[in-house]
Amino acid sequence: MLLSPPDARLFFTLQPLLMCYVNQRLNVVPGIEKPADFARHPLQARVDIRDALFLKHPHLIQSFVQENPAGLPKDELDIVDSWQHFVAGDFYIFRELKKYTVFLSAGEKPIAYGVLGLNDPLGEMVGPYLPVLVKTILLPSKGQIIYDGLLSGYNISFGSGFRRGLKESFDEAKQRYGIVTSLPKPENPIPQKPVKPKPPPPSKEQKDQALQNVIGLIDQICKDRLNDEYATVCRNMAEKVARKRPSPLLRGSPNAWASGIVRAVGGVNFLHDKNQTPYMRATDIDEYFGISPSAGAAKAAEIRKLLKIHALDPAWTLPSRMDDNPMLWMVEVNGFVMDIRQAPRDLQEMAFQKGLIPYIPADRELSA
Repeated sequence: MLLSPPDARLFFTLQPLLMCYVNQRLNVVPGIEKPADFARHPLQARVDIRDALFLKHPHLIQSFVQENPAGLPKDELDIVDSWQHFVAGDFYIFRELKKYTVFLSAGEKPIAYGVLGLNDPLGEMVGPYLPVLVKTILLPSKGQIIYDGLLSGYNISFGSGFRRGLKESFDEAKQRYGIVTSLPKPENPIPQKPVKPKPPPPSKEQKDQALQNVIGLIDQICKDRLNDEYATVCRNMAEKVARKRPSPLLRGSPNAWASGIVRAVGGVNFLHDKNQTPYMRATDIDEYFGISPSAGAAKAAEIRKLLKIHALDPAWTLPSRMDDNPMLWMVEVNGFVMDIRQAPRDLQEMAFQKGLIPYIPADRELSA
């Protein structure tokens, strides 16, 4: 993020020569007769001469090159001549990157420049807290960009809202020209890729139809191979999946979604256990819906992640299996987790009133 030492030394040789020439022509600051005098004067005096050149009399750069009062070789004259492509103004020192420091021009259409430091890293000069607003001159230097060694800072701090806005300006600047690393900057902005118009959001009718397609498939398998309990719980799961935004049921095959839902509910209720009734293997579910086992497994995994379903999940347990699901009855009482079915009735009633259990076990036994 620094100019090479030889190039930095050359800059600090050429700059005073040019500034001394300008001061002799304009008499901005008395007492500067030779380049060494320029370096010894206070910062403000040097800034005054610099501003007189770049802001008011930039044609003096060409005059210096044509007259060549210091007898410079052509390659060094070419460097000074390239300074006619300077950029003057206020800049936000926005971000330090590995290759350069980003200067963001202040204005309606900001441009991001990648700038190298001279003898010292810019971060050490302006402090660790960016952004910082400065006034300076950016100059080309052998295909790179440097600043002219004279920074005038503003004692301004920026809140989070302004920093967010500056980040948006930086993103817009990158889209227009990228980060400019040589001067003059490109004449034309970076061609923008055409933005594909977003498709219109699905209508309520489309969402309802997608849900009904899946429910129709679920109802059919439950009628043929499962039972009404499975139909109810699977329909509830399909409706909950459909309420996600955007509805996942609008993408992919209805058959795959139906298989994934039945797989997910079946997994909670041990549908794949041969000792259970009804019983179906996961691959049997996929075969029923005419999809591959990998497609059915993928949709089931997506649904479990989407709804945060876990083993023995009470939310998706069949009513007839609630008594056999220990997760449904484990309740914390006075800091201890216990099976509420073993607790006195008053604790069962309290748990039921708080919605921790689906019913009072003792009442279920009496009704049976």
